[in-house]
Amino acid sequence: MSRAPLTASGAEVLRDELAKLKKEDRPKVIQAIAAAREHGDLKENAEYHAAREQQGFIEGRIKLLESVLSHAQIIDVSSLDAGNRVVFGATINLLDLESDDKVTYQIVGEVEADINQGRISITSPIARALIGREVGDETEVMAPGGSRSYEILDVRYV
Repeated sequence: MSRAPLTASGAEVLRDELAKLKKEDRPKVIQAIAAAREHGDLKENAEYHAAREQQGFIEGRIKLLESVLSHAQIIDVSSLDAGNRVVFGATINLLDLESDDKVTYQIVGEVEADINQGRISITSPIARALIGREVGDETEVMAPGGSRSYEILDVRYV
């Protein structure tokens, strides 16, 4: 089975979420279910059904996080030094050659990707086009929104 890459900081965020779910959220929902049961008839008890639904969500999320963490290949990005070459975990400053806009992305694992925070999945079209390139290289990305051309301005490992 292939192990999915995950940055050390991404793994820490997932561990923190897992701990919160187990130590805070799970006990709260168990108390809510117990309190709702005290109100009698469970068939028409909206509080009970909402608490049970929340419990299902929490248990599902716990199982998912445990699975992701147990199957992940955790990579400490700060210990990487691929020079000016783009590899997993790199933070890249790019120049959009059509609009002259500068953008910054970090290439991360699928589970920790969040475009709003500048973290793109290693399987995304942009990341695939950048992997193996070096500072100064120009690359064309075939994205769902159309073709984009970028120049790599800087590569960092933090």
